[in-house]
Amino acid sequence: MASVSVDEAMRRAVALAARGLGATSPNPVVGCVLLDPDGEVVGEGFHAYAGGPHAEIVALAQAGTRARGGTAVVTLEPCDHTGRTGPCSHALIAAGVTRVVIAVPDPNPVASGGAATLRAAGVQVAFGVRAEEAEAGNVAWLTSMRRGWPYLIWKYAATLDGRSAAADGTSMWITSEAARTDVHALRGTVDAVIAGVGTVLTDDPRLTARNLRDGTLAIRQPLRVVVDSSGRTPVDARVRDGAARTWVATAAEVGAGPDGRVDLAALLAELHHRGVRAALLEGGPTLAGAFLAAGLIDKIVGYVAPKLLGAGPTALGHAGVTSIADAVDLEITDVTQVGPDLRITALPRKREA
Repeated sequence: MASVSVDEAMRRAVALAARGLGATSPNPVVGCVLLDPDGEVVGEGFHAYAGGPHAEIVALAQAGTRARGGTAVVTLEPCDHTGRTGPCSHALIAAGVTRVVIAVPDPNPVASGGAATLRAAGVQVAFGVRAEEAEAGNVAWLTSMRRGWPYLIWKYAATLDGRSAAADGTSMWITSEAARTDVHALRGTVDAVIAGVGTVLTDDPRLTARNLRDGTLAIRQPLRVVVDSSGRTPVDARVRDGAARTWVATAAEVGAGPDGRVDLAALLAELHHRGVRAALLEGGPTLAGAFLAAGLIDKIVGYVAPKLLGAGPTALGHAGVTSIADAVDLEITDVTQVGPDLRITALPRKREA
């Protein structure tokens, strides 16, 4: 096999890391490529599931003695603590790796320190190769660990004129089956799905993730969270059907904001404490508006159907915007056709202080 550059190896490591999306939480996704002294790939690995072997350990097992004197190319700083698995920094030293190239430092104070341990053992350490790509692939976990609450994606479905339902309240189905299948794939990448009690009372959703091949329930289900300030969720609501874990978050349990409703920042902090690193906000417009007004939404995924209603509720409720100067500016990062619908992905722009 021909030798490859460190840059090429990191590109491969980033692609490997993506294979773990949706399965590793509360751990990050990580990819690793091992090169022998001649630059030939002798081992590859990624973190496949929480509690399982880390990317470096998988790659070292594949490489065996060929790792000695070689280079480990890894998307995240190797861990330096013993949890459900041992420290990767020590494993790399024991294998005789002489250089470790890291895309992104580990922001988790419990696990960080691997680079210092490696350097103390005489291993060369470098940071920053394809850091932007590695950050993007691990954005939910990195964001969550750095600030203490989950990366929040708001998903909505609407007509071309922004309606989430018709004037008579009917909303099934605004978007196509292809778009709804795409939503199940999105649910499969997060740790929690959040909806307001109004959505539960109106639509009685299940909020589960389905297997894309046959429509059965996926093996791994996100936590279902109902934001229900006064505890109105019916005992027979489908979110209580036992198909997945459910938390009905009340103001009495989480804490109330000035308006007497669930304190949304406190809600996200509690979800982080429960191991949620990425969450999907699915409804309804009042809750979405409140999260947006509080500046708590990190990413927006909108499914826009080629339909016009002319009247009916909008996908977003009051978000604290009273004039055009207060509008929330977005950076559109992707537009993809899904069946007859458009999926638009956007990031709220940070306002300058």
